[in-house]
Amino acid sequence: MDEPMGELRLIGRSASAGFAVGPIALLSRFNVMVRKGGEPAAEAAALRDAIATALEHLSQLAAHAKSDGADILAFQIAMLEDETLAAPAFAAISEGASADRAWRTALDAEICGYDNAEDEHFRARANDLRDICERVLSALSGEVTEPSAPSGAIVIGEDLTPSRFLATDWGAGGGIALTRGSASGHVATLARARGVPMIIGLDLDLGSIGGRGEALIDGESATLYLHPTPTTRKSFAARARTSDRARESAEIFRMRPALTADGTPIAVHINIADPIEIETLDSGSCDGIGLVRTEFLFHGKDKLPDEEDQYLAYRRLAEWSRGKSVTIRTLDAGADKPIPGLTIAGESNPFLGMRGVRLSLAKPEPFRVQLRALCRAAVHGAIEVMLPMITVPSELALARRILDEEWAALKAAGIACRRPPLGIMVEVPAAAIAIDAFDAAFYSIGSNDLTQYVMAAARDLDTVAALNDPANPAVLRLITQVTAHGVATGRKVSLCGDAGGEPKLVKALLNAGLRALSVAPVAIARTKQAIAAVDLSGGLG
Repeated sequence: MDEPMGELRLIGRSASAGFAVGPIALLSRFNVMVRKGGEPAAEAAALRDAIATALEHLSQLAAHAKSDGADILAFQIAMLEDETLAAPAFAAISEGASADRAWRTALDAEICGYDNAEDEHFRARANDLRDICERVLSALSGEVTEPSAPSGAIVIGEDLTPSRFLATDWGAGGGIALTRGSASGHVATLARARGVPMIIGLDLDLGSIGGRGEALIDGESATLYLHPTPTTRKSFAARARTSDRARESAEIFRMRPALTADGTPIAVHINIADPIEIETLDSGSCDGIGLVRTEFLFHGKDKLPDEEDQYLAYRRLAEWSRGKSVTIRTLDAGADKPIPGLTIAGESNPFLGMRGVRLSLAKPEPFRVQLRALCRAAVHGAIEVMLPMITVPSELALARRILDEEWAALKAAGIACRRPPLGIMVEVPAAAIAIDAFDAAFYSIGSNDLTQYVMAAARDLDTVAALNDPANPAVLRLITQVTAHGVATGRKVSLCGDAGGEPKLVKALLNAGLRALSVAPVAIARTKQAIAAVDLSGGLG
């Protein structure tokens, strides 16, 4: 008989808020057996059959999934259908490797590339590749049953793949606690959409916890409790009730216009990094899209996206917004967002190197393709184009000239198009300080980069986290200066960094003069609630 275990409390990072209690369910793996290799022709045929089986199973799963889940599975299906993904495996088979070893080696190399990307959104895609890898290996070994957790359980493991999430019934509650994972990954997106609490990055020895007992997840504080005591369970229940009341209180603001206590209207837009994020979102809950990170179109492919693919993606966003503004940032590659074949490898300090608009102007053909797609999509809605990492006025002038050239070429060819307004991200201190030198149609303050550059403190380093503070007077002074210039010249000014979605910062941002914030979709209700508590009737303070 197992001896009772003492309570264990672990803190990770929150990927989806909320509270959950349930039995511990250690994440099982696909039952993948090592195969004995045969002749190359037979092994190649076996791999082709396994890929076909995996595709069939993913298609069946997608057919029964909600739209957001179906889109994620469609992304995996597209990756698996891309012949370049399996090409290294078939090459290894031709040299005598077994199908399973060749596939695993090829996918491990691909996954490693994603895992080593500094951008979290890119690292998150590695989990989709792991999902594909396991599924094909399972088909090779003849095991295609989808392992899923019991309904209502706290699923604990190293990572959870999107298809495993979708195969699990979350209707009776439950939660997710992972030693790896990503807050930007597809599983986190699905968890937030379904209200499933999720914690990632836990320092936990999975072999030490056993498979029995109860666990609690506090998604607000990113805390996992294993084998909780009665006292802990009681306090946990009280916090969960308080959180439920607070969430319900904020939720009433979701579909309301954002107004301060004195009646000042504030525009609340959303930031999106993947179109999947809008699938379950009512466009009436926001004032449009304040930032579209177009990197999702450029990563994880064997070639850069063509004009048609980009046009269709941008058009979809414009139509969803139903006439409200959609601010699309041109490709912000470089630094923590490398793209093979485009960005420059080996820079000693990539955050201060060839990134954003600098790279677009240095390698203008992909930039021209993107601008053509944006001009075409602009006829379907209120699309605006925003340039990242603008540092000097000449960059804006050159980008404007290229936009005008591509717009004129489309018109001359008789292709439906509209020249969208051209604005800039204000995220480099040089631009914020000399904002009057930048004749842009609008300004959008990128608080993430602006803060880290002003404070000389990387936003992803815990050791300097205290310095990376958007409420620092130096940062707020620049925000105030940019906003004042926008008001004086009749230009729209918004803030699209993470600071806009932090309720504790909303008052300071509004006091700095901002009247437009762009936040993550999950932050819409709480941001509007925080806005409603601010009284601006006494003037800016």
